[in-house]
Amino acid sequence: MARNATNKLLQKAKKSKSDEFYTQLKDIESELQHYKAHFKDKVVFCNCDDPRISQFFNYFASNFHELSLKKLVTACYRKQARNLFNFNTEEDENGFFFEYCGEEKQYNKPNSTEIVYFNGDGDFRSSESIELLKQSDIVVTNPPFSLFREYVSQLVKYDKKFLIIGNINAITYKEIFKLIKENKAWLGINLGRGISGFIVPEHYELYGTEARIDSLGNRIVSPNNCLWLTNLDTFKRHEDIVLTKKYFGNEAEYPKYDNYDGINVDRTKNIPLDYKGAMGVPITFLHKFNPNQFEIIKFRKGDDEKDLSINGKCPYFRILIKNKRF
Repeated sequence: MARNATNKLLQKAKKSKSDEFYTQLKDIESELQHYKAHFKDKVVFCNCDDPRISQFFNYFASNFHELSLKKLVTACYRKQARNLFNFNTEEDENGFFFEYCGEEKQYNKPNSTEIVYFNGDGDFRSSESIELLKQSDIVVTNPPFSLFREYVSQLVKYDKKFLIIGNINAITYKEIFKLIKENKAWLGINLGRGISGFIVPEHYELYGTEARIDSLGNRIVSPNNCLWLTNLDTFKRHEDIVLTKKYFGNEAEYPKYDNYDGINVDRTKNIPLDYKGAMGVPITFLHKFNPNQFEIIKFRKGDDEKDLSINGKCPYFRILIKNKRF
């Protein structure tokens, strides 16, 4: 029941284009610790972040020298109020950006004289923001969930390395799944409950197992259904999934599809080690996917291009895979 309520709220937010989910520093630190080697001599661009309040800026500025960064650039859509949430659109029409090169000073966040205003609103799709994107090496941020397809498409167009947060359902978008299938993007280290929650405005309803108001008065929601999407290499995608189950002798546990020559596997841990044909696995399989161990065949559809079915009923979204080791 709680899961249905959470999904209902997220769908409502998506329809209303409510993208005010601000990432906590601890979640950034938890993920970014696995990518430090990628950042040496690189220009990092956080193009959905107000540097005065963004925890992405906070992380990279605080670790600028440890990561051996070349430059950090943050760009902000419109001029954001210091309390994170701004609803006054009459005065705040121009976005801005800030470039940080590791200058030693007591307070590394910009003041009003150091930020540079765009001529426009600073949207990531604007020509001004794109010029900054072209000059960057790696993009790291929490982009608007309602524009996730378009956001990733832009990163691919300009051939950028990236590490970004999205909803787990983004895996089901044909544009995103195509990138994963072609080994051009993959899931990061943390997923679901591994991302503890987001700071949201006062009008958001608190939900999730770790929903709370923190010591600073920030409202935290915990959807438990978000992921990191990246094309930066990680140790996880080179680890084999340990297979312990067998198909032969346990065929009843692996029913065959009506409209595809393959078997259904309800849990990643139940993938049989002795089956060489196609298998339908849950989308969460992608969190453990090793492209050297498995091949992704297709997503969700049978030979008739209808949803995979068993005795006329469709299991939840399945990814068809094959074991490469046979």
